[in-house]
Amino acid sequence: MMAESPHAPAPSPPRVFVYGTLRPGERNAALTTRFGPPTVQRATLPAFRLFHLMPEGYPAIVPGDVGQGVRGEVLSYSLEVWRQLLPLLDALEGVEETPPLYRRERVRVTLALGGAAEVWTYVYARAARLEQSGAVLVSSGDWLQRP
Repeated sequence: MMAESPHAPAPSPPRVFVYGTLRPGERNAALTTRFGPPTVQRATLPAFRLFHLMPEGYPAIVPGDVGQGVRGEVLSYSLEVWRQLLPLLDALEGVEETPPLYRRERVRVTLALGGAAEVWTYVYARAARLEQSGAVLVSSGDWLQRP
């Protein structure tokens, strides 16, 4: 996994792994279809841990151990749609806050129908918050099954 600048070019084809409020049916999902519908594939991000943050009401992922993983979806876009959408996703995820809330990183996911894909995802950047009250590990790796 390699950290990327928020202004780095997106991988081709433009894809993002979503695991929380951007997943289809969740509260921020409308943002993901603002400029056109993506192709959606279920996927797992291996070797990451998932937390549910309360009272914030959103998830956080951080690197974990082999055997752990986070479930979500890969959203794939045309390059034209991706160029419009990416700044909005970065803003929602607080990439340019000081300190950043999340970092956009390139990761490799396992697709549910087989194979793997290199995608963007948002990794939580405020590790100290995960040591505080209200940071609950979601052992299933699926934010839809949060406590």
